Amino acid sequence: MGSVQFAEEARRIAETFVAARREGRALPEYPGALPPALDDAYVVQDHAIAFDGRAIGGWKVGRINPPRDGVDRLAGPIFTDRIVAARDGLEMPIFGEGFGAAEAEFLLRLRAAPPAGKLRFTEEEAADLVDAVHIGIEIASSPFPGINALGPTVTISDFGNNNGLVIGAEIKDWRSADIKAWPVELDINGERIGAATAETMLDGPVGAVRFLLELMAARGIALEAGQWVSSGAVTGVHPVRPGDLVECRFGEGMEVACRISAS
Repeated sequence: MGSVQFAEEARRIAETFVAARREGRALPEYPGALPPALDDAYVVQDHAIAFDGRAIGGWKVGRINPPRDGVDRLAGPIFTDRIVAARDGLEMPIFGEGFGAAEAEFLLRLRAAPPAGKLRFTEEEAADLVDAVHIGIEIASSPFPGINALGPTVTISDFGNNNGLVIGAEIKDWRSADIKAWPVELDINGERIGAATAETMLDGPVGAVRFLLELMAARGIALEAGQWVSSGAVTGVHPVRPGDLVECRFGEGMEVACRISAS
């Protein structure tokens, strides 16, 4: 995957992003030539994962709108040390001088690794690989403030713009609960910022898992039992700043919240 001409540039971009994340500093400009295609962007991401070295506890899935080259979703790693259970007073960091946003999402946990060598999955096969669904919040953040303004290849290149995941309560009866139709609301500092249902999310949360299974098979990356899939923003990608209180409500009475801090 990826063009030969872009290979060395991909390594330099990845090294720069990883160093900036480790040091908590901003990148006012994109650190190199923009990845010309989705495959090139995933080459940058692969290098960055290797340079970073942390364990991956899950993957975020986001929407590409409009689609790029016929592809309508993207993915990025969520590192284990950035996955936290919801609790009172929880703070989640963003890059204060970079980009920061919060997203209300359904979180699906893999019960098993997908069959080796399988490249295509039905929605039913994807659902059969899920053993739990929770409500949650994805923290999207990057040292580069323009990460979402320059297209999906830029977003992909910096871990899909992920910087954390808040695991909320489990939806016990998710298979029969029709979660695609649940109302989802997101408030920031007590003000309603977004409201929608997962019916607006292409083929929904399980469809996001199906996409990830096929993408990882194509990339040669083995998914593992216990990893999370953050299925995409239900109400939108909502910018946040340090000090903001994010509160999300799912269905009838399920809630999850966190306060934003600066890394």
